[in-house]
Amino acid sequence: MKKNVVLGFLGTNLDAGKRRRWRPSVQICQHPDFPIDRLELIYSRRWQGLAEKVKSDINAASPGTEVLLQLINVRDPWDFEEVYGAMFDFARGYGFDEEREDYHVHLTTGTHVAQICWFLLTEARHVPARLVQTGPPRGEDPGPGSYQIVDLDLSRYNLLQQRFDTVSREYSTLLKGGVETRNEAFNAMIDRMEVVTSGSDAPLLLMGPTGTGKSDLAARLYELKLQRRRIKGRLVHVNCSTLRGERAMSTLFGHRRQAGAGGVSDRRGLLQEADGGVLFLDEIDELGLDEQAMILHAVETGKYLPLGSDYEVTSRFHLIAGSGQDLAESVAAGRFRADLFARLNLWTFRLPALHDRPEDIEPNIVHELDRVEKLLGTRISFNADAHARYLRFATDPGTLWPGNFRDLGASVQRLCTLAPRGRITTRMVDEEIVTLKTTWAVAGADPDMQLLTDHLGAQAQDIDAFDRVQLATVIRTCRQSASLSAAGRTLFAASRAAKKSRNDADRLRKYLEKFGLDWAQCRS
Repeated sequence: MKKNVVLGFLGTNLDAGKRRRWRPSVQICQHPDFPIDRLELIYSRRWQGLAEKVKSDINAASPGTEVLLQLINVRDPWDFEEVYGAMFDFARGYGFDEEREDYHVHLTTGTHVAQICWFLLTEARHVPARLVQTGPPRGEDPGPGSYQIVDLDLSRYNLLQQRFDTVSREYSTLLKGGVETRNEAFNAMIDRMEVVTSGSDAPLLLMGPTGTGKSDLAARLYELKLQRRRIKGRLVHVNCSTLRGERAMSTLFGHRRQAGAGGVSDRRGLLQEADGGVLFLDEIDELGLDEQAMILHAVETGKYLPLGSDYEVTSRFHLIAGSGQDLAESVAAGRFRADLFARLNLWTFRLPALHDRPEDIEPNIVHELDRVEKLLGTRISFNADAHARYLRFATDPGTLWPGNFRDLGASVQRLCTLAPRGRITTRMVDEEIVTLKTTWAVAGADPDMQLLTDHLGAQAQDIDAFDRVQLATVIRTCRQSASLSAAGRTLFAASRAAKKSRNDADRLRKYLEKFGLDWAQCRS
């Protein structure tokens, strides 16, 4: 059976009996249901006499309790830095044996500063103990008073844990935009994101195809950080695909008037605007390598150099980066800095495409209906058969939703706007499905395949993908050239330079004949 060990300060007023007859360091050892095998009594040298007297009184009242006097000299017991440092050194040198002993910290004695230090050291597990709070007996009760053991593992307290769980669900709902999502992988990602956002200031990287909600999620992450009081500033959203060259530097980092950036006055820059808040760099892979280097320096040091300035300025912000491309591939291709990717890749969250979350399509349709209701100011709903028809199409594995939630939101908004008397009918759903399929067919069409189909008709389907790209290039060159010879010179320029090509026109003619084409057909 483990021994009970209590650590506590000598109470220079209470243990001396100056206020009442109750003396906490003595009477904590007199609870039959809380036997103490050893009491470590901490005191300063000036109170040596009182410490010896308290030890003697404990030995008389509780002979089974061993009292060890621990001398810690503190000049000012109200100086937090001095007290904490002394207690920290005591804890490090104590030699806790948790396999054989259970430790408790007596909070009742000592200054308020000492009590705060006990709590901090215990909560950080520098002192592997539970807290004990004692109180005097009530009325005329001659007993030792009361005691309460407080365990800082808050998960042990059911009501507190229920409150924590409720708050966590509220934060998760915030990050999901109020949508009751059902996809287990997505919900697990949101839960992990909530934990990371609430406990870390490190950069976050959101990756996923266009339309998966990276911008909306970044705004919700900002709101969560604001609620958790991790930030005080604003959210600055930057679409990096709109920044090019010197304008990118000036927009992000600002410039001084003499920098020649086209301005007549100083410009703060968006990094300065994000000071104390969140900087969301959407499409961060579109930044140039120089801008990436400066972003990395700003993230790591909180400082950067505006254009034309001789002095760095300070901006402390939380960074959220978004990318529709795989940054690891961009690093391999030399388009993205490996050191910046390493900094961003600490917390990477990949947002799945809509067609990978079919179980979440229905609740998102409901969410879009609510959104459009606020937009249009009227309640709109599906007829039962129309809803079934639309949901069947939306969740079909062959429906890819290339624009993801943007496509879904636009589709529901079209249906609601055109709905007579607030009801969406089956006919409207069928028309919308045709609209979506037509739009996707045009947007996703292969331009090379379209060109070959124009010239070869259905036979284009029989050409290998390897040959399609080459043949399409040949046809485009023929269209842009004045003659067969001119097209040959363009297509076989490298061979001619190496003196490997003798008759470019004849070579091109024979290539076209392989596919049943001639010069005139390519030009038509």
